[in-house]
Amino acid sequence: MKTKNLRYLAIASFISAATIFSSCSKNNDNKPTTPTPVAVTGVKLTTDAKFGAIITDNAGRALYAFAKDAGTTSNCVDGCAVTWPVFYKANPSIGTGLDAADFGVITRADGSKQTTYKNWPLYYFMNDAAQGDVKGDGVAGLWVVAKADYTVMVASAQLVGHDGANYNDQGIAGTGASSYLTDAKGHTLYLFTKDASQKNNFTKSDFSNDAVWPLDNVDAIGSIPSILTKGDFTLINTFGKSQLVYKNHPLYFFGQDAGVKGSTKGVSFPTPGAAIWKILNSGTPAL
Repeated sequence: MKTKNLRYLAIASFISAATIFSSCSKNNDNKPTTPTPVAVTGVKLTTDAKFGAIITDNAGRALYAFAKDAGTTSNCVDGCAVTWPVFYKANPSIGTGLDAADFGVITRADGSKQTTYKNWPLYYFMNDAAQGDVKGDGVAGLWVVAKADYTVMVASAQLVGHDGANYNDQGIAGTGASSYLTDAKGHTLYLFTKDASQKNNFTKSDFSNDAVWPLDNVDAIGSIPSILTKGDFTLINTFGKSQLVYKNHPLYFFGQDAGVKGSTKGVSFPTPGAAIWKILNSGTPAL
């Protein structure tokens, strides 16, 4: 009898040990693991509930453009670059819906590289702590989340006229940065003070003077930076071409800006200080 009891005790002990071992193994299997960070290889379009399709890195982290990067260099340095870390990837992978030809590289003042999109250097925002955060858009009225379908962008810089002198946003001599509208690639847009509301009074029907002040021909209005009001933008028909309008002002480029990002020569043409052609911004009164 004693032998039989000992056999039962041995079996029970074995079962108990197996159960404990199994339980420990299960707990080990369920132990939380830290996810491996996604390696940054390039860029893609990511759908955001507020902004729609935005440009992010391939891990989904939002990218931004800076209005003060009006020219061909980055103006976010030192402490700014801590808050807004530079995005750079050599030979980046390009996600569906983006064109590799729109991406480029600049060399920053410190010799480091930075990726650009449609001539705008790209940045992260330090306060975007979690994937899906887009907290940097609109900061200080100078930061814009990157998107592929902007119809216009906003720049902020000293205006320099055709005569080489400094001007303010009223088209008269003055120093200091002015905010102004550009197309998606940073080319300056202007209004003609002799236009009427929703009516182009400059362009000739045969477009013989269009090279001097090319109208901004836009087939449809896409995204608009959130620091502007999309309802302020409309389209008019100018001799068969669809021209972009802001606050009832038809929009133009200046031929002698020669497609150079940041060039604002039109503010002093044809007569310095006459303010016949002006830049536009959120403070521009409606016609």
